[in-house]
Amino acid sequence: MIYLFLLGRILLGGYFIKNSFNHFLNLSSVAGYAASKNTPWPKLAVTVTGLILLLGGLGILLGVYIDYAVLLLSVFLIGVTFKMHQYWKESEPMQRMAENINFYKNLALLGAILIMLFIPEPWEMSLF
Repeated sequence: MIYLFLLGRILLGGYFIKNSFNHFLNLSSVAGYAASKNTPWPKLAVTVTGLILLLGGLGILLGVYIDYAVLLLSVFLIGVTFKMHQYWKESEPMQRMAENINFYKNLALLGAILIMLFIPEPWEMSLF
């Protein structure tokens, strides 16, 4: 079972790390999307959220500073979910569906990371 837990950490932490790289490698286009959603200071917001995703993802992946990692990712997911994926405001059906999918995906991710708080520490196969 420990290897399944490690695999889960790799998949979940890796998901957030991969998305942090997307924030940094595609800063202009991600900031453009953020600007289209009326995000203040979109480039700064994308840079800060990219850092949040990186630190949170590394915490889950490596099994370190779990409380901080969960806090960072929770703040990110709550903010982004309700700011960027307001599917109920979309009139175009395909855009509405895409935002609906992202909204509920983010809620599921939030649930997954909150569960991490209830796993006794230190985690097996973690750095500390």
